[in-house]
Amino acid sequence: MSDNETLKVYGDKAAEYADMLKDVVAKDPLLAAFIADIPKGGTVLDLGCGPGDFAAEMARAGLVVTAYDPVPEMVEMAAAHAGVTARQASFDDLNAENEYDGIWANFSLLHAAREDMPRHLTQIATALNPGGRFHIALKSGEGSKRDRVGRFYTYYTDSELTGLLEDAGFAVTYRATGSGKGLDGQEAPWICLSAHG
Repeated sequence: MSDNETLKVYGDKAAEYADMLKDVVAKDPLLAAFIADIPKGGTVLDLGCGPGDFAAEMARAGLVVTAYDPVPEMVEMAAAHAGVTARQASFDDLNAENEYDGIWANFSLLHAAREDMPRHLTQIATALNPGGRFHIALKSGEGSKRDRVGRFYTYYTDSELTGLLEDAGFAVTYRATGSGKGLDGQEAPWICLSAHG
């Protein structure tokens, strides 16, 4: 993700974003399910980790955690969590092969351009160990646009996202939907798919 306006928003609002997540992460059932599906002591990547709260929870559960984010302010916060190896990196910097038991992309890949999504999903599939677990959550809908604070979003329907995952070699094993308020204060629907390579 190289949309400079989106990166600037996250840099400017890093502390506010971290505060917003503070009370959410430990109670997230999707995170608990992801952790439970990873072998004990397994390797995971938080792709687009933000302030690192999800990564920290994974580390507390005994997983070996790497966290990527393109925003320096976010990387600094993520690196402050015990057990989290944080690196300033974009989606395109993922070039591993059979390295992770799980990859967590929670409301991060929605900032990628639609035409880039197939490539990113293929990179993720390659980086996972055989049978590895992939979590992706996005805002649901159609088209793409900027939100009220200037972040670029690409929206997906369930069928479109499922098709993209299957094209990349994934089998979708679980789906969840809901709605919630983000950094822009707007209520928006979301979709989460869990898949195995």
